[in-house]
Order: sequence, then structure tokens, then C-alpha cells
Amino acid sequence: MVRRSLLYCPGDDRSMMDKAVETAADTVIFDLEDAVAPGSKAAARERVASTLDALDDPTPSISVRINPYDLSGPEDVDAVVGDVNAPPDSIVLPKVDEGTPVETLSDHLADLGATDVDIIPLVETAAGVVAAEEIAAAPGVDAVAYGDQDFTADIGATVTDDKTESLYARQKVVVAAAAAGVDALDTVFTDIGDADGLREQTEFVVDLGFDGKLAIHPDQVPVINEAFTPADEAIEWAEDVLAGQERASEDGDGVFTVDGQMIDPPLVERARRIVERAEAAGVR
Repeated sequence: MVRRSLLYCPGDDRSMMDKAVETAADTVIFDLEDAVAPGSKAAARERVASTLDALDDPTPSISVRINPYDLSGPEDVDAVVGDVNAPPDSIVLPKVDEGTPVETLSDHLADLGATDVDIIPLVETAAGVVAAEEIAAAPGVDAVAYGDQDFTADIGATVTDDKTESLYARQKVVVAAAAAGVDALDTVFTDIGDADGLREQTEFVVDLGFDGKLAIHPDQVPVINEAFTPADEAIEWAEDVLAGQERASEDGDGVFTVDGQMIDPPLVERARRIVERAEAAGVR
């Protein structure tokens, strides 16, 4: 599944949810947590549930961000998974500090007969970053997301333009996700009007190894999708590498060259990943 862009929209606004599904986002997240006022939580659950059942084979994958599991998370899951005919493809679980709440959610989904609903833990605290490996390896996890705003507030960091204060956290999430064989998803970019800043940050996290990025406005989706879609030159290089690797394998050679560059197994794996991303994005 390609998850370049994941677009949040408020779970208490049916119109916005309907519009979000029509965007080019790879995943749309109906949000029951931060985007919904405390007094509107119950009504939002009902609205998200009715929206889920009204969807007719949507193009993006559909996710729901529930509230923390030690708060109203269980009620959210019952409403948007247990009480609907068309459950979401995944559940975003916020404020995850350890593997236990993920395991509890996985058991809850199993009790509802919804083991095919994936879990995306949101790591956004110092404890969560420390426990990233445990969280990424928990049952049912298909991706791990990093939340920068809560994390920097939790550690008391000064937020800078180049985000050096969160570099360790981002790298830790990427490494933990890779070790567990799941996707790594980067935090939202909060300045909706700064497309250049979004592009720069997204290209940076692509280089770090992230697989996708969270978005808070439809205008951010094309910028994110473009950054996570391999360029033609990269695809051509990757195809040449894989073709060379096949020839080398037939000849019994361990290494080979492409355009004068020596290619070894790590570069072959990089080429394979580029091709997979291109295929998932529909450009190959």
C-alpha cells in the first residue's frame, strides 16, 4: 500500500470528510482526537460511523484517529469499527508511549472480528521515542507515525526552522519502523500557506527514509505526493541496476557496474525500493 500523503480532516464535519475523500491523498484520516472539541466527541463518533457506511469504494485508504486508549479510545473503536458495516482500513492510535496500548487495541479489534484493520501508532512523546522499537513491533502495526508538536513540547525543545531539535526522534522512528518492516510516517507541516517550506521539509524526510507524511490541508497533498514519487531519472537508474543485477546473478558475479558506478547489494536494495515506490505511485 502506498502511503505518501495522509490527510487529516475533522470527524465532526461530514462535508469536509466527503471532500477529503475526493482529494489525491493516499490515505484520509477522519480525526476524533485533536480536531474535535471535548463536548462533540460522541456526536463525532456517530458522524464518522455514518460517513464510513456511506462511502462507495473510496479511492484513498480510510483511517480513523481515535482518542488515546486510556481515555475514550475504546468507545471510539466500538463506534467506528464494531458498529459499522464498512470499517476503516486502519486506526491511528495517538500518544503511544509503549507497546501495551497497541497490544490492547489489537486484542480489541480481534474481539470485533476486525483483524484486517491495521494499527498506526502515533509516537509523540519522549517515552514514545524511547520505546519506538517496541511500538513498531507490536501486533497489528502496519506503520508508525511521528508527531513533532507534542514531542517538542514534551521535551521542552525550542522549535527551529531546520528542526534540528527533532532530528533524533525522526531518525529513531525511521530505524524502528525499518527494523519492524513497517512504514514510517512523518509529522504534519503546520504552515498551510508555505508550499516551499513544505516541499523542502518533505524532501528532507524522504532522504531520512520516511515513507509518507501527514497533512492538514488538501493543498498540501500534491506537494507531498510529488516529493515521495521517484523522479524519472531515479526510476531509470533503478531499472538499470535491477537489470544489471539479474545479468550478474546469471553470470555468478557479486558486483557489477552501471554507468561506471560499482553496484553492490545495498544499492540493489535501494534500486528495488525506488521501483516499488514508483509502481505504488502508478508512475511505472
